[in-house]
Amino acid sequence: MNEPPNHPHPRPNLIERLSALLMREPEDREQLLHLLHGAFERRLMDADALSIIEGALGVADMAVRDIMVPRAQMDVIAIDEPIDQIAETVLEAAHSRFPVVGESKDDVIGILLAKDLLRHFAGKEFDLRDSLRPAVFVPEAKRLNVLLREFRASRNHMAIVVDEYGGVAGLVTIEDVLEQIVGDIEDEYDFDETEDNIVLDNAGRYRVKAITEIADFNEAFSTEFSDEEFDTIGGLVIDQLGRLPKCNEIVVIDGLRIQVLRADSRRVHTLLIDPQKGLALTPADAA
Repeated sequence: MNEPPNHPHPRPNLIERLSALLMREPEDREQLLHLLHGAFERRLMDADALSIIEGALGVADMAVRDIMVPRAQMDVIAIDEPIDQIAETVLEAAHSRFPVVGESKDDVIGILLAKDLLRHFAGKEFDLRDSLRPAVFVPEAKRLNVLLREFRASRNHMAIVVDEYGGVAGLVTIEDVLEQIVGDIEDEYDFDETEDNIVLDNAGRYRVKAITEIADFNEAFSTEFSDEEFDTIGGLVIDQLGRLPKCNEIVVIDGLRIQVLRADSRRVHTLLIDPQKGLALTPADAA
């Protein structure tokens, strides 16, 4: 059926606009990045999308040695450790996977999933050696894009990194690789440096971690939110709504417009403050 002559054409979506932009056929990565930055400046994509694309392009230039946890910082479990000591190590380190070693860190026998310890504490039979998953070994020079593809294909989340002599140099996880693309993946055990809690993006907006203490938020944005009931700005947002917010949801508290950038079914992760759509914000670090 032919379209009526006076019917307005639908507005092209983001993918169509980006496709039109990239029809210039960039000759190299530098030119491609230039086009992508042009798309950002013309508001065809936001800062997060640009950052993710840049990260995805960057992993091809990085090797495992660039992001691995060094051998000296590896949390490992000895195969002959008593179960109570293993449980204490797991609780203290708060990881989900642990290399299990024999006589030294060079002798990696397998990988223990912390959840497998539940069998012992549930009163069921548990044998450490029988519970181990096979360890995957990768060289220091392996490219991150190749490693990510292998992680996805094998469904492994951890690999042991070996040097040119076959010794253990460290370990790397799928989270380490993904963080190179999407930025820090925070969980309840991550330690956050307070100076990174409020960040100015290229569009003049402020990305604020929900764990930012209200006192620090007040100091940065010249607000006067009470911290008597809640310690963090995320807790204040949840209290204002009476529930966990959804991504892109907006709440206005005392005239300040706060948009939820990232949240899941358990907690709020990141908030967005736009000075042009709220109070006249004067963060202390904006100078």
